[in-house]
Amino acid sequence: MKLKHLSLLLVLILASCQNSQKIGYVDNGKVINAYQEKIDLDNKFETINEIFTKKTDSLIQAFQMEYNTYEVRSHSMTKAKKEKEFGVISKKQQALQQSIEMEQQMLQRNYQTEMDSVINKVKVFVNDFGKKENYEMILGTSDVSATVMYGNDKLDITEKVISELNATFNKKQ
Repeated sequence: MKLKHLSLLLVLILASCQNSQKIGYVDNGKVINAYQEKIDLDNKFETINEIFTKKTDSLIQAFQMEYNTYEVRSHSMTKAKKEKEFGVISKKQQALQQSIEMEQQMLQRNYQTEMDSVINKVKVFVNDFGKKENYEMILGTSDVSATVMYGNDKLDITEKVISELNATFNKKQ
């Protein structure tokens, strides 16, 4: 009788060991960089940056022409007049530099805000994906932060997440 109980207990223990947990991992960098919304965001800001660069180049060129005109005219000016006009030119140059820097910082903040939103959407998606697919845990890794030091390739669900993430994004378009 004891042997039957011991055998039954052993079978139950072995059966519980067979009940493995579903775990996967994703490469965060690959997911973010292959996400269509992030690609669209990069394209949008690349266009904005090109416009900003052209505008900045135009303003700098206009200032340079004004400075060159001052340089030519300054040879025939008195020292006091030369210093006064140089002061005006210097103030214009400082204002131009400040304006360019402020606009550049604003563009960077806007990009970062939108990028943070994209990253948050990916996090929410992976969370929902994990629940839907009955994962016990989905780990994230990247070249910068290697949370997963080793993972069997069978556990790498990066491509599956990218595929479903982009399919979900495209449905919303």
